[in-house]
Amino acid sequence: MKFLNVLRGPLLLAVAALITACSTAPGVPKNSGSSALESVPPLVVTPKPPPKIGLALGGGAARGFAHVGVIQVLEENGIKPNLVTGTSAGSLVAAIYASGKNGVQLQRVAETMEEAAIADWTLPIFSRGMLRGDALARYVNAQVSSKLIEDLPMPLGIVATDLNTGNDVLFQRGDTGTAVRASSAVPAVFQPVKIAGREYVDGGLVSPVPVGAARRMGADFVIAVDISSPPEGSLTGGSLDILMQTFSIMGKSINRYELRDAEVVVRPALQGIGSSDFSARKRSIEAGRQAMLKMIPELKAALAARDR
Repeated sequence: MKFLNVLRGPLLLAVAALITACSTAPGVPKNSGSSALESVPPLVVTPKPPPKIGLALGGGAARGFAHVGVIQVLEENGIKPNLVTGTSAGSLVAAIYASGKNGVQLQRVAETMEEAAIADWTLPIFSRGMLRGDALARYVNAQVSSKLIEDLPMPLGIVATDLNTGNDVLFQRGDTGTAVRASSAVPAVFQPVKIAGREYVDGGLVSPVPVGAARRMGADFVIAVDISSPPEGSLTGGSLDILMQTFSIMGKSINRYELRDAEVVVRPALQGIGSSDFSARKRSIEAGRQAMLKMIPELKAALAARDR
């Protein structure tokens, strides 16, 4: 017992020293308040960027006034495309829209447009079309203040067809009026348009609604406006209506294929409105409005789904 009593004091000191040593972690100062959990950086959730919206406006001659109504309804619902593409009549509306004009201004342009302002007749016996197209180019450039495509406030793509290769060509630079003229050069109606040594005709031959062009310009959400009409059993219009119906028949399969790549397809009810019927511009605009109004719930749902 005496031996144990002698060792008790040193043993207690050794145990106390050991406990003190174990209670202090190496490399961490006493009373620092640090913990392993506090050293992990907080999780940062990056918000998903909104989709890049492309508006693809199809061809259809005088039916193109329907595009104005579509644009008006988009504006009224706070939906602003990031870029616009157009074919034929759609290229005309797309160019003026890309210049910064809103839906109200577009309607004013449509209602004051005179057919004579874009028609410069020539003798077809001496040419390759009844219209030269110079007047159309001048009209477009007047509407866009003579700005080049690349200088417009909104990115613009205009689709035409290379007459030599049959390929579609997307104009994103150069003279705006000339590009619209090329995209609208319906064979046998307008003369082919020569640009940099190559000849171009109506873009509707290869891309009736330029959804693919919108994709190539970077759109990841495309609103397509199809103003073509299904072939009708009887036509009451003139030669231009017959020619446009021929294009409609030719382009049906191309159109069906291209429209599959659009998130939303708007089809204004334009039955009974001929391709050369400028007098029906108000009806066409209203048809565009009604068609877009019907599609707004679907469009908003699709955009909301992209944000999740």
